[in-house]
Amino acid sequence: MNSDPAVMRYFPARLTREESDAAVDRIKEMLARRGFTLYAAEFRDTADFIGFIGLWVPSFMDVVEIGWRLAPAWWNRGLATEGSRAVLRHAFADLGLDEVVAFTVPANFPSRRVMEKIGMTHDPSRDFDHPKIAAGHPLRRHLLYRIGREA
Repeated sequence: MNSDPAVMRYFPARLTREESDAAVDRIKEMLARRGFTLYAAEFRDTADFIGFIGLWVPSFMDVVEIGWRLAPAWWNRGLATEGSRAVLRHAFADLGLDEVVAFTVPANFPSRRVMEKIGMTHDPSRDFDHPKIAAGHPLRRHLLYRIGREA
């Protein structure tokens, strides 16, 4: 999935198998260290792996981020929205978080739409240039969306 050009359209590069395996190791480490992570997502009717949905703490920002990445066969079915709503309930009810953020590039309208459908609002004062993406790269600018426990 991480090597699929459609899935990785709004990322600076596709991942090799080795990079994807290393990402899985970081996901496992996040769960052990924080008690939450990006969770494997399955389609409930078939148990097919469809991608991941969950929470993450980026290395460059002191926030908890909600994120998702689904294989193209599962797009446009409301699954990212459904899974993200469940993750937000977990974040606020079980983990006691006060705020969860999400961010993406301005052109990523599908993810921005999911953010809006789960109740997140764009906070232009917190938009940023992604520090891990080179200056001048067209995907460097990121929009930040947020949702607080009160929502």
